[in-house]
Amino acid sequence: MQTYDFIVVGSGSAGSVLAERLSASGRYSVLVLEAGGTDRRFYVQMPLGYGKTFFDPAVNWNYRAEADPGLAGNTDHWPRGKLLGGSSSINAMVWIRGQREDFDAWAAAGNPGWSYDDLLPAFKAIEDNEAGADAWRGSGGPVHITDCRDKVHPLTKRYLQAANQAGLPLNPDFNGASQEGVGVYQINAKGGRRMSAARAFLWPAMKRANVRVETDALATKILFEGTRAVGVEYQQRGETKTVRAGREVIVSGGSVNSPQLLQLSGVGPESLLQGLGIPILHANANVGANMQDHVGINYTFKGRLPTLNQILRPWWGKLLVGMQYILLRSGPLSLSMNNAGGFFRTDPAMTRPNMQLYFQAFSTVIPKNGERPILTPDPWPGFSIGLSNCRPSSRGEIMIRSANPRDYPKIVANAYSTEADVAEMLAALKFVRRIAAQPALAEIIEEEVLPGPAVQSDADLISDFRRRSGTVYHPVSTCRMGPDLLRNVVDPRLRVHGIAGLRVIDASIFPDNISGNTNAASIMTGWKGAEMVLEDQA
Repeated sequence: MQTYDFIVVGSGSAGSVLAERLSASGRYSVLVLEAGGTDRRFYVQMPLGYGKTFFDPAVNWNYRAEADPGLAGNTDHWPRGKLLGGSSSINAMVWIRGQREDFDAWAAAGNPGWSYDDLLPAFKAIEDNEAGADAWRGSGGPVHITDCRDKVHPLTKRYLQAANQAGLPLNPDFNGASQEGVGVYQINAKGGRRMSAARAFLWPAMKRANVRVETDALATKILFEGTRAVGVEYQQRGETKTVRAGREVIVSGGSVNSPQLLQLSGVGPESLLQGLGIPILHANANVGANMQDHVGINYTFKGRLPTLNQILRPWWGKLLVGMQYILLRSGPLSLSMNNAGGFFRTDPAMTRPNMQLYFQAFSTVIPKNGERPILTPDPWPGFSIGLSNCRPSSRGEIMIRSANPRDYPKIVANAYSTEADVAEMLAALKFVRRIAAQPALAEIIEEEVLPGPAVQSDADLISDFRRRSGTVYHPVSTCRMGPDLLRNVVDPRLRVHGIAGLRVIDASIFPDNISGNTNAASIMTGWKGAEMVLEDQA
């Protein structure tokens, strides 16, 4: 059996960082096990190729949640990256850290070292921000952050003006002094190509002699001697293999796969494991529980001015933007689908924003079956204003269905399962209409297409957003961090409670969700986790 100092299960946003940071000194050997394959694919590297990867089983787990009463009984599609870079290789690339108060609350819950001031140096060290370094932004780091203010569709300016007319300040940097307001989103891209965690961290690490990356390697079980993790069993191309960890096993599978692997290995809810005939190594009811996710919806409008629909729908337009991208690495295909957005409070009495906005200069009311709607823009000029909640109070869970590691786990989202979540979404959608009613947008809007002017009463608005809402792909907290072993899965140093030699380092450890897109914080967690691992080797 081969032995490595560290075995990292998963090459996603955190796992890629771990591979680079743990191997940098040359002192330690690192094995990365990735269930998927290569990320060196055209539509993975092209930012707007997001649409092509949304259902592609070659790079996407394509999970599906259980029918959800909170979503009018719908079964929500859950894309998760199944390739080098994980979900950072198939996401929309909006670079948002979260609010200071998010991380300060983590620290206040008994997690020293996780306050905003503790984490700001890590965020800055990670970044190479095109806008330049300042008190909040970093430069020279491995993740290039593109400033898109001079690249977005002209209609974006009208959206920003309308939101400003509705009372929101213009914000040049959501990762700066304050998150509140509207502005153009920064994205993790460089030279018109996606800057995934794999490109930023794993590709350089793979050049080192002390790093080995195995693709198509599905981890099936953590191996133990007593209550110490000593290795991993995995399946690769029809063979079952085992490897040994001389120092630690680090699970970085993300909020779906990390609790799944722990449960398959006998670490999880006692009744669940007993019912499936899995020997219990350490009973912990929190493994897979406490799941939090952001839920969102779009309001779509038909405009009187051209939008991206007029260039992305016809064959000649596709050819034009394709050539622009291939030859110059510029144009719509080099950007995120979300040109701009913002953060606002549904109640002025709140101390900080609780809702996030997204502006898309295209519309996709009439999608083709089996395709991400972005691939089939509508035949008329349309645009969308989307929003999602920042800190929902609804909680779900992710639990295995069987002892077979290839069976997808059961994802129970429980969206809008609290009155507070319903009330804030109702208020937020009324504010979206308020933005659309401002002069900068009202003068170019022909009609509201979805949900349409007939949907006016609170009851109808709630019915509509239950029917049309869905995940915005930010699940966290299924292996929650905290000092209390009765309420959490890992301690503040990300060590699994009750187990030696085993950590979980990815977004599943978030004590609570952050306010905004989770990828930047996931990468930061890998950076912070690597620091802790290295410190503890002394």
